[in-house]
Amino acid sequence: MERIETTILRNLVFNEEYSRKVIPFIQPDYFEQKSEKIIFQEITHFIVKYGSAITIEALNIEIENRTDLNEGEIKETRDICNTLTDTPADQSWLEDTTEKWCRDRAIYLALMESIHIADGNDEKKNRDAIPTILSDALAVSFDNHVGHDYLQDYEERYHSYHRKESRIQFDLEYFNKITKGGLPNKTLNIALAGTGVGKSLFMCHLASSVLLEGKNVLYITLEMAEEKIAERIDANLLNVPIQDITDLPKPMFESKVNNISKKTQGTLIIKEYPTASAHSGHFKALLNELSLKKSFKPDIIFIDYLNICASSRYRQNTSVNSYSYIKAIAEELRGLAVESNLPIVSATQTTRSGYGSSDVDLTDTSESFGLPATADLMFALISTEELEALNQIMIKQLKNRYNDPTLFKRFVVGIDRAKMRLYDVEQKAQDDIVDNGKEEEYNPEEQKPKKSFAGFKFS
Repeated sequence: MERIETTILRNLVFNEEYSRKVIPFIQPDYFEQKSEKIIFQEITHFIVKYGSAITIEALNIEIENRTDLNEGEIKETRDICNTLTDTPADQSWLEDTTEKWCRDRAIYLALMESIHIADGNDEKKNRDAIPTILSDALAVSFDNHVGHDYLQDYEERYHSYHRKESRIQFDLEYFNKITKGGLPNKTLNIALAGTGVGKSLFMCHLASSVLLEGKNVLYITLEMAEEKIAERIDANLLNVPIQDITDLPKPMFESKVNNISKKTQGTLIIKEYPTASAHSGHFKALLNELSLKKSFKPDIIFIDYLNICASSRYRQNTSVNSYSYIKAIAEELRGLAVESNLPIVSATQTTRSGYGSSDVDLTDTSESFGLPATADLMFALISTEELEALNQIMIKQLKNRYNDPTLFKRFVVGIDRAKMRLYDVEQKAQDDIVDNGKEEEYNPEEQKPKKSFAGFKFS
């Protein structure tokens, strides 16, 4: 039986359509034998230089002219060349088989490189690079799409305008209003708040509601233990004050969880990483692992929270400034959302000035003005003594790519901190809010004076 490497090399010479399709995805190191690697290099070099397929005659001449090979290596390589014949093969089978071979070889080489790094034999890379190396190998695939032809693809474009976009809906009326029905795929959505205001509560509530919609949810925590996040979700879904959960008898607890299970077809996975230890590469590897081991693909990802993630671009404790570092994390997470075709929800801290401010603006984003530039939706969670007395929390839109951010600029939702829940309030509560109008356009180079919102401060 012919080796797959021989089949690939033969078709790279005699099948121009195939060669132009697969060459961008094949790496020389995928070939185990040196002679096969040399042949591949000469084929690709010729195509790039002359814009046409190489002949066997030209291939032999190019190999003969190489000065880095001894006589034995030249003979061995030419012998392989002379076995390459024009034997037709099914194009679809050929492309699929080559793609699988590329992925298998990429995974093997990634594993070998990871072992080398783990043993401390790589001076340039440390163990933090391993998840990215493995996830990149697992992601190897042939991409047929080369772009949208404006004039030719008008029909596809027209249908896209009338196609109902998949969105993750809220169980909160005003959040659905400002997002036109929920969070679209390929987006990064950020809640801004001070410590203790409700960032994790918001994400736990939304994760719970999405689960009840029958969706798959992945909740990544870098601040609290998996069990603590699960406890908050228990309080929400089981309708039990969080301080009373430990008092539930096991049969009652089991019965309540089973009732939730009957209400949904979705799955919720909670994964904990140490603070500041995990980046988008680790999250990609987790998605691949969940797919392989549990056949689990999330519909939405929660990351609690952005500021304590790591960056795959920059090492920790380097000289890079906080603006670049946090902006890089945000860009990497949004890239993950696009690549995975789902929405990501995360949160960020306010600056110190934001804690004592009567209102919150984009300039109150902790550590980085680059974060608002990357996010698709960004909103502040504002808590005051007055609002707490009413069991309410205020939402203020800061940036919105889905809708006009001046519509429902501010609104309130009910909050039950004991049961880790948010809920809609009566319309009168919304009518009582005085909106100061449209905010100035955010400009990181020129911080404008903040609007006042009398009586409000962070708790």
